[in-house]
Amino acid sequence: MSHSPPVRRLSEWDHDRLEGLAAEYGTPLYVLDPDRVQANYRRFDAAFPDAEVMYAAKAHTGRAVLSALLDVGADVECAARGELQRAIEAGADPNTLQYTAVNPPAEDLDYAVDLAEDYPGLTITGGAEDTFDRLEARGYDGRVAIRINPGIGTGHHEKVATGKDAKFGIPYDRVPQLAADLRDRFDLVGIHAHVGSGVLTDEVDDHARALGTVADLARDVGDSDLEFVDFGGGFGVPYREDEPPLAIEAVAETVREAIGDLAAKVKFEPGRYVVADAALILTTVNTIKETAEATVVGVDASLSTLIRPAMFDAYHPIRNISGPDREPAPASIGGPCCTSADVFATDRPVARPERGDVLAIGNAGAYGYELANNFHSQPRPAEVAIDGESARVVRRRETMADVTRVEDQASGAPESERE
Repeated sequence: MSHSPPVRRLSEWDHDRLEGLAAEYGTPLYVLDPDRVQANYRRFDAAFPDAEVMYAAKAHTGRAVLSALLDVGADVECAARGELQRAIEAGADPNTLQYTAVNPPAEDLDYAVDLAEDYPGLTITGGAEDTFDRLEARGYDGRVAIRINPGIGTGHHEKVATGKDAKFGIPYDRVPQLAADLRDRFDLVGIHAHVGSGVLTDEVDDHARALGTVADLARDVGDSDLEFVDFGGGFGVPYREDEPPLAIEAVAETVREAIGDLAAKVKFEPGRYVVADAALILTTVNTIKETAEATVVGVDASLSTLIRPAMFDAYHPIRNISGPDREPAPASIGGPCCTSADVFATDRPVARPERGDVLAIGNAGAYGYELANNFHSQPRPAEVAIDGESARVVRRRETMADVTRVEDQASGAPESERE
């Protein structure tokens, strides 16, 4: 059992070291702690000793994260062809991978089917009857699982309550007949569901009841004939400073009681829980503007660096690591993008920022770099991983040449002109 604390607050990072990283590598900058990634995985795995705990790669597919998790024995669940490829490049055995296809493009299915020819342990999960027809048309008759839609969604935002979104999974009442049909066409090995994301203490009982519904369906389908029942992820971490962390051992007990006895192996696939508090963003204050409405603090990070506040109304803790002991003052903190959505915080008490200060934006490990983009033709930031007293660049900072390369290559411009 890991004795790491259940959550790493932004105040617990070494501020002097973070300022040093900002000075050495520039900002905006993602800072990743692989040791924390491993500790979070071990804690979750220890709470569910009788289950197989996979990592949901979509939370952070960086090679440094995948390699750290493979080193502690985690398997990987992938939601797209690119995630399959990145997991393999990080060292994963393709026979252990689980591919959860969501409206898969043709090239994704082609890649998975071709991969399964050499690695028949690969499992393909379908969330639409049409997906299984498309697999059969490609000559595939290997391992499959059915993603079900239990009609119940949980989580921190309606956009992640996947258990009640028609986009995800086979309707509950159609699953038994589909299972009987698929057993004649494929090697049906599992039932899969993911009911929501970012579940915290107040939502655990609802989440557990939803998982109990999934378990009941698995028994109806015939769990003794299945290899596994995959209950997905959804276990959250506290983003707000006053939110308590999940007591994961107690949560595990609640979930086990809701699921009951199953003949098949139980699987979970945490993503956010493993990586959220293992990374943060460093950004530099470049503008201070006093207005009648607010003190506007401009920084060099933007929604192209971290889109979650704009996309999900997500809260991320922010701390002035250059002057943490200054008197707090309400500040509206935003980046250089020409949209009112490019705001990380509004009227948030922060130790009074000054131009040149470095701010840290916490809990950026889950869906942070994964959703980074090139809006306004901004190059994506660098990412460094810390290891003891050392640090290494695991993703270099993009240049404008990187941003325009695909256009330059399409136009036939010589490489020397592109740089």
